[in-house]
Amino acid sequence: MPSTASPAPRPRRADAERSRAAVLDAATALLAERPDAGMRDIAAAAGVTRQTVYAHFASRDALVGAVTERVTGEAVAAMDEAGLEEGPAAEALTRLQDIGWRLFRRNPVVIQAGTDPVRGGSSETLHEPVDARLTRLVERGQRDGEFDPAPPAAWLVAVVTALGHAAGHEVAAGRMSADEGAAALRTATLRALGAPPPVPGDAPSPS
Repeated sequence: MPSTASPAPRPRRADAERSRAAVLDAATALLAERPDAGMRDIAAAAGVTRQTVYAHFASRDALVGAVTERVTGEAVAAMDEAGLEEGPAAEALTRLQDIGWRLFRRNPVVIQAGTDPVRGGSSETLHEPVDARLTRLVERGQRDGEFDPAPPAAWLVAVVTALGHAAGHEVAAGRMSADEGAAALRTATLRALGAPPPVPGDAPSPS
């Protein structure tokens, strides 16, 4: 009896893959400089027609989502290289947040997409890798006596995430500078976790 299974999808042509990559590269670079850039601007930066951009991404939101996914992947890779399992949990958490702020400064469109400088993604799928790392950090800090052991770790992660949203939106709205937002987030986070506040001048710059 002949098989009724659907044939495997044909691989995307190499030129189409290159074209999509060029669009995504151009969008990532251009949206970092001009978060309000439109599809026509992105097409021009990529050296393709607007129709070509739409052939790869059905809408601007879809393209921004792809940029956000790429940036999130880069952030997660940077977090894995930052030694979050090493040293005091509070210091590791500061390193994690500094990575988020560097991401924010280079890619403000991520904030406009409804994300924040701590979590970095606009969907639960994108949030998960960062949330997992943040949860491990909080649990380690609680075990080691650095953070308040009473609240569930999931609650503390939710609080830290909400603080990241608040700080990111204040900076995006122009009510705080990036440095002010980073410092406020760091202090508020440590207070929420029941850890001592940072000593002025000891915290690294998010630049």
